[in-house]
Amino acid sequence: MQIVGTPIVIMFGIYIAAMLLIGWLGYRSTNDLSDYILGGRRLGSFVTALAAGASDMSGWLLMGLPGAVYLAGLSESWIAIGLIIGAYLNWRFVAARLRMYTEKSGDALTLPDFFSNRFNDRRNVLRVVSAVVILIFFTLYAASGVVAGARLFESMFGLPYVWAMWVGAFCTMAYVFIGGFLAVSWTDTIQASLMFVALVLAPIMVILSLGGPGPSLDAVAAVDPANLDWFGNLNAIAIISLLAWGLGYFGQPHILVRFMAAESVRAIPGARRIGMTWMILCLAGAVAVGFFGIAYFEAHPDQAAGVNANSERVFIELALILFWPWIAGMLLAAVLAAIMSTLSAQLLVCSSSLTQDIYKTFLRKEASQRELVWFGRAMVFAIAIIAVLLASDPESRVLGMVSYAWAGFGAAFGPVVILSLTWKRMTLNGALAGMIVGAATVLIWKQFGWFDLYEIVPGFVFGALAIYVVSLAGGEPEPEVQAIFDEVEDEVAALRQGGGGL
Repeated sequence: MQIVGTPIVIMFGIYIAAMLLIGWLGYRSTNDLSDYILGGRRLGSFVTALAAGASDMSGWLLMGLPGAVYLAGLSESWIAIGLIIGAYLNWRFVAARLRMYTEKSGDALTLPDFFSNRFNDRRNVLRVVSAVVILIFFTLYAASGVVAGARLFESMFGLPYVWAMWVGAFCTMAYVFIGGFLAVSWTDTIQASLMFVALVLAPIMVILSLGGPGPSLDAVAAVDPANLDWFGNLNAIAIISLLAWGLGYFGQPHILVRFMAAESVRAIPGARRIGMTWMILCLAGAVAVGFFGIAYFEAHPDQAAGVNANSERVFIELALILFWPWIAGMLLAAVLAAIMSTLSAQLLVCSSSLTQDIYKTFLRKEASQRELVWFGRAMVFAIAIIAVLLASDPESRVLGMVSYAWAGFGAAFGPVVILSLTWKRMTLNGALAGMIVGAATVLIWKQFGWFDLYEIVPGFVFGALAIYVVSLAGGEPEPEVQAIFDEVEDEVAALRQGGGGL
């Protein structure tokens, strides 16, 4: 473990100050609850794309994934392949429809809001159940971000884990509390740019230090030829489990809300192209860091103490070793950017759900916009504290915590989102059954680990089956519900015929 010098501290200080400044600018542009939790639906293609990407790729991108590849070689890359496929399908088939539907069905501001309005849920059962699912899995997901931030400050500044945990959480909490969705989206754009630069530069420097691409590959193979084997010791179930990470995209509220916030449906195709290019290059860079890090630390065992203690530090250690301190400071700020971008999105989604779906709907229907915004800010603080408490175990692993929450959202919300946007016959009871069955399957499967299959697979399948069976067993949806569905389908068809790029 290395303790950083003054240049890196200064770069971190500049970065954090910039994020707080953006938070203040977001505060000045926030006038009501719609601004605070959805940015007034005015994000362009570029910001939509990078905000979706940055909020998706947490500290897992620069810590969890490189660490997994460093330990197991290219066989861990199946996760990246699954994510790319899932993200593309999400952009291609969900983004535009969701943007249209949320505006037409009562101008929904949150995912629970959309579910409730989509099925004309007068009892608000869907709203409550989906809000509970969000709170359960997002507090765990947010805790993974706190762990990643603690690892960063711990390894860089030599802080005790507890202090490192609070410092990292406070940095994120501050600008979300102040600026809301606009601040989160603007900072995501900067953070995504930093992550991109870091994941392009770092593997190039590692390869050059090893003598070029050919010698680098030879050096990795010399450590263990299995590092180059895409299948390694994986069986069919293991590969399916890794690819199945892509299913999670259809149910992630912090990603879906970016689609809802786009300035118009016509911004989606451009955002998809930008977002997918960014994602592919970043994932390739993250895999390369872990892969070529194998050879680097084998050749320099005297520098491997930090990464031997925790493989998830491989990017951090390489940045500190290979780069001029000022550049290293920028690259390590990218790790903080990855952590903060996702954690901020998670805090905001939890806050939005508590404010819009619980407080406003059940407790204070006549609350003023100012009161709702400040309640939302208070909930950011409360959720952050809970996440810190959940992350208090120093042995927590980022990838493990992310995988659990990712599966929970993918199984609980994924089938509901897809079928609600594409199947006219789906009913309220079907949506409720799918949500409960999907979430319950993940929770139960995780405890027993049957067949070593990633819990998102049975959760997604059983959730979808529950929606189908329960929907067909009941009566047809109400006429006004079907009318809105037809209206959205007609607009999608018109945009495609008109060359809208959907």
